[in-house]
Amino acid sequence: MEAEVLSVKCVNALYGESHVLHDVSFSVKRGRALALLGRNGAGKTTCLSTLIGFLRPRDGDIRLEGEPIAGLPPERIARMGIGLVPQGRRVFASLSVRENLTVARRAPQHKAAKSWSMEDVFATFPRLQERQAQAAGSLSGGEQQMLAIGRALVSNPKLLMLDEPSEGLAPLIVHEVGEILLKLKAQGHSILLVEQNTALALKVADDVVILNTGRIVFDGTAQELRAKPELLQANLGVF
Repeated sequence: MEAEVLSVKCVNALYGESHVLHDVSFSVKRGRALALLGRNGAGKTTCLSTLIGFLRPRDGDIRLEGEPIAGLPPERIARMGIGLVPQGRRVFASLSVRENLTVARRAPQHKAAKSWSMEDVFATFPRLQERQAQAAGSLSGGEQQMLAIGRALVSNPKLLMLDEPSEGLAPLIVHEVGEILLKLKAQGHSILLVEQNTALALKVADDVVILNTGRIVFDGTAQELRAKPELLQANLGVF
């Protein structure tokens, strides 16, 4: 049986009086990629916010490699080994590429799939090396996304979480992001991907969870989901 990097059990979360997540349970296995899918407003980003500590769950259990993290502050959860690539990239615009990587760099606190240094990031993203002295805010959208991924990797996380990494990118760059994620998975990284681009998500993911109004309506492999086009159409509007 594959080890669980992330375990989520019966998690409920609210914004004020609005009940957003309803008894959400799933797990991310070590070395596999799980795509969290759903229409706008389905609860995907709320789920990530709860996992990283931006939103405190009302109840339920969240564990990172067996360690409870539900309700902990975001900075502590990050130190425990979750690397987040946030929606909209959110690089430090006034800092250089090198400075963005330097502030995020953290020595591995665990047996990592691969230990990442700044040089490793530059080898993976040659354009970042070419622009390492350039202000991050002056990079193209695709380059900023590469920097956001690189910034998460140099924290040497146990789990890499990405929130809508293809948002606002040209199709050629979306393809490149997909190839990068496949490469990371091949290196043994565990990945949780929230993505509106269903084709990209199913290209990368081994496993899929679909949320609909904060409830899980599918939890299985990507291969099983491809065999159920009615589920894709009903919950994602995809034929």
